[in-house]
Amino acid sequence: MTDSYIAIDLETTGLNPKTERILEVGAVKVEHGVRVAEYSTFVNPRRSIAERITELTGITGDMVENCPDIGEILPEILEFCGELPLLGHNILFDYSFLKRAAVNRGYRFERQGIDTLMLCRKFMPETERKNLGAACDFYGIEMGKVHRALSDALAACSLYEKLKALYGEKEPEPFQSHLLNYKVKREQPGTKRQKEVLRDLLKYHKITLSAQIDDLSRNEISRITDKIISKYGRIL
Repeated sequence: MTDSYIAIDLETTGLNPKTERILEVGAVKVEHGVRVAEYSTFVNPRRSIAERITELTGITGDMVENCPDIGEILPEILEFCGELPLLGHNILFDYSFLKRAAVNRGYRFERQGIDTLMLCRKFMPETERKNLGAACDFYGIEMGKVHRALSDALAACSLYEKLKALYGEKEPEPFQSHLLNYKVKREQPGTKRQKEVLRDLLKYHKITLSAQIDDLSRNEISRITDKIISKYGRIL
């Protein structure tokens, strides 16, 4: 069974790693079943935070305004993780955001992983809800602030250790790490011409964009430009 890993959780501006950004990273390093280090940081997403995300996480624009963006802190995140497997509740979600950020900045990021959500689906009664809060409640695990990265990473760590203690000796295979499969190609930054066209469209149609244009990739600018033209028309 896997007893050394990085329990990790992200808070993000939305669900799609292609279009959304990381807001907060929380991680716990576990070596041979013992928690040895923690990592926690806010991340400036270079865009406004939707009200529904603030309601869910409590994270506001003011809280991240002066924080580093993901490119600045990615090296220390990767150093903290090392080569250990990643553990989380629906770990592929967090991995997809991290891998996309890493690949876009020239890092290779392939990892093994353990998903506590999959373990809950295997071992919990079918009628019980399997989200992190419900699973922790079912197994009597205290949680910190829900939908905050470090608290959720700690909760996932505790949940894994509880499940391993209850079921691991009899069924060790589900507690082994497996390769996380998420394919992503490096995105190219937006061109100068793309940015000019988008800025002109925004000004002409009096549209406020939630994201910072200089932070957008070529594909993102193209999608936004096409959407504006489709909805409002071209510049006459």
